[in-house]
Amino acid sequence: MEGTIEERVVQLVVDQLGVGREEVTPEASFLGDLGADSLDTVELVMAFEEEFGIEIADKDADKITTVGAAVEYIRKAQRGRDEKKD
Repeated sequence: MEGTIEERVVQLVVDQLGVGREEVTPEASFLGDLGADSLDTVELVMAFEEEFGIEIADKDADKITTVGAAVEYIRKAQRGRDEKKD
C-alpha cells in the first residue's frame, strides 16, 4: 500500500472495520466511535505491524485507542527503526 502513514492507517481502518472513510478522523476512537470490539483492535494492530514492518508490544497496543494515536505510534516506531539502521 502506498501513501503517507495517515493515508495508509485510514485505509487499513476502513478495510478492517468496514466503516466509511469520512468516519476515520484522528480523534476517532476504535472502540467508541468506529464500533470495533477487542478482537477488531487486535486485528488492527496486527495489520499495522504487517503494513509498516514494525512490532507493537502488548503494553503499547493497549494505548493505541484512536486513529491519531496509531499514526503517532507508527511514526515514532519507524523513526526508531531508521535510526537503528544508521
